[in-house]
Amino acid sequence: MTTRRRVSRTLPRPTAFTSLATLASAILLALAVPASAQDAVPDDAGHEHGVTDLDTLRVRANPIARTADDLARPVAVLAGERLDDAKANSIGETVARLPGVQSSFFGAGVGRPIIRGMEGARVQVLSDGLSAGDVSTVSVDHAVSIEPFLANQIEVLKGPASLLYGNGAIGGAVNVVDGRIPEAATSRPLEGRAELRAGSVNDERTGMLRLDGTAASGRLVFHIDALHRETGDVEIPGYAESAALRAEHEHNDNDHDDHDDDARGTLPNSFVRTDSGALGLSWVGNRGFIGVGQSLFNTRYGVPGHVHAGDEQQDEHGHGHGGDGDRDHDAEGHGGVHIEMDQRRTELRGGLDDIGPFQSLRARIAHTDYTHTEYEGDEVGTVFDNETIEGRLELAHRPLGGWEGAFGLQWSQRDFAAAGAEAFVPDSESRDAGLFWIGERDFGPASLELGLRHDRNGIDIAADAGPSRDFSTTSLSLASRWDLRPDVHLSFGLDRAQRSPTAEELHSSGIHVATQSHEFGDPGLDVETANRAEVGLHWHRGPLRVGAAIYHVRYDDFIYLADTGIVDGGLPVRAWTQADARFSGGELDVEWTFVDNDSGAWTVGAFADVVRGRLAGQGTRTIDVSVPHGDHAHDYAAELALDGNLPRIAPARIGADLRWTSNHWRAGIGAVRYARQDDVAGFEHATPGHTLVHANLAWHMDTASGNAVELFVNGNNLLDREVRVHTSFLKDLAPMAGRGASAGVRVLF
Repeated sequence: MTTRRRVSRTLPRPTAFTSLATLASAILLALAVPASAQDAVPDDAGHEHGVTDLDTLRVRANPIARTADDLARPVAVLAGERLDDAKANSIGETVARLPGVQSSFFGAGVGRPIIRGMEGARVQVLSDGLSAGDVSTVSVDHAVSIEPFLANQIEVLKGPASLLYGNGAIGGAVNVVDGRIPEAATSRPLEGRAELRAGSVNDERTGMLRLDGTAASGRLVFHIDALHRETGDVEIPGYAESAALRAEHEHNDNDHDDHDDDARGTLPNSFVRTDSGALGLSWVGNRGFIGVGQSLFNTRYGVPGHVHAGDEQQDEHGHGHGGDGDRDHDAEGHGGVHIEMDQRRTELRGGLDDIGPFQSLRARIAHTDYTHTEYEGDEVGTVFDNETIEGRLELAHRPLGGWEGAFGLQWSQRDFAAAGAEAFVPDSESRDAGLFWIGERDFGPASLELGLRHDRNGIDIAADAGPSRDFSTTSLSLASRWDLRPDVHLSFGLDRAQRSPTAEELHSSGIHVATQSHEFGDPGLDVETANRAEVGLHWHRGPLRVGAAIYHVRYDDFIYLADTGIVDGGLPVRAWTQADARFSGGELDVEWTFVDNDSGAWTVGAFADVVRGRLAGQGTRTIDVSVPHGDHAHDYAAELALDGNLPRIAPARIGADLRWTSNHWRAGIGAVRYARQDDVAGFEHATPGHTLVHANLAWHMDTASGNAVELFVNGNNLLDREVRVHTSFLKDLAPMAGRGASAGVRVLF
């Protein structure tokens, strides 16, 4: 294996942790008596398994304590039994049935959230307010290092969340609340949950254990969790390759590797193996807490449909698909490309209430060491190292002139290195510091929310890889909620959010194996600016709830990956560029409990969402592209359109479900129709629509001792449809899983 290279600057870890030590000492002095549970993260302590009203749960991603129903901004929350029924192997798949939210797809091991057509570097995935610290935005085949099975609550912030979370949240944020560092005493000395499940479509075996407890003094609180998951290659309804790709190969057999020609019924090299665990310990009092946590996340997964970038002499350019359907679950021995990821994370968190003019102070700091190794068979191909340190301070103040609000400070540093034959991104150090204020005031039936944030960020690149860059971004926000009647309210939102380009967008250069393309950045990219306007309506009357929203976003200098139409050595050439763009869309969500009697509660739900992304210019512009080949290069001039559709935009959807709950049972059946996506960019192909049918059944029993047991069975893609994900670079090489069922048992105590 190659050694890691670093640029000249180093991360000031001792300084960062020392800066929090003074704050920690002050908090400890204030913790005199046992804590109340008023700020506790929602958990299973009470074992209350009625229907959870998700709109009444506090949204922890917002520094002002508010529920989803109170916020003027669009927020969706998953918790309780709704989260249990939705949990999947990835964060993206877990939240994919929420209105306005879909999931990326790069095999069973990878699924990032897509919010209103935005993904990647525009959607921040958070671990209770801090970034995951992984490299999932560097490449589409990199997984998010957060385990959804261990979550208490998942919050989706739709639309720009840059005001709260900075540069990587211009398209939204997903906050996973796991309670790994306790903030209050538990209701019983020891409580927890355990789960075992098995799945048919991929031979899944998953086990999870969580324990939370409080010492006799009531001051020392601990948390322990662990998870292990193994899956084999997934079953699919037909061929791995799409009909269009197979037809193309029939006309050009010499360009096709026969290795995957007959892959049918099983998707080769789609296994997953994951281990995760954490230990947290806190000292709590009636005015606050201080705690520390250590966690690990290790996963190995195959990359189906993957190609290898050969050495320079292999040019012109033989690339074979990876995969071996006859291997066991483990990564070792797989003939295709697979990834092994290991992350170690240390966190320190503290909080203190009632500090003079301030209601509360919350401080968090995390240090993450991440290593990601891509194997070609048993040989190491590329190694990615990522070391991050991030801190966040929130100070909520008492009403000032009628305004209730919070000041916030966030800073982070990232040291990234890639080594190997397929490292298409140079080593870099990124740093970011942001200061914000958010405030809210009531004016009778209306409330107004204002916010302001300014960030300074920079990217230092190794001297031989390109110029270093520094950026300043400013975000402004105005949102309002107007209660027309007690059961009806309107919401309005106006935002100006900015995002600076990432190191990958600036400096990519070479073969990007995941996307099977040559990819080139542009060191001259500038800040992109999004101006959003949104109107929403929420009506909640008795058993009926209706929510709707329409939005429009005008992007100046939108950064995107364009297909140039050039093919070099059998691989397409793509380039990062920017142009003005427009996004327009809408969402509708309806829920009606039409029967609630001795037979149980019967609820029908429906939703629809659509988003359209287009370039807003006219004509074309010319860019120069140089594709290196050892001691020479192939030079091209490409014409890029300044109008038309943007690539890889999520399709429109409509869905419905029927749910039933009683004292001991709950069940549901639903379907989601994904429309054909034919609003495509140049050199992009349309994707057929499909319908996914799902169902669930669970039986729950509380014991006399206050414990509980639950048996469950879930089914997905019950019609066994071939599903090609339009946003995926693998859509012609790897479909989603076919018909499958999972069953298991949960124990709560």
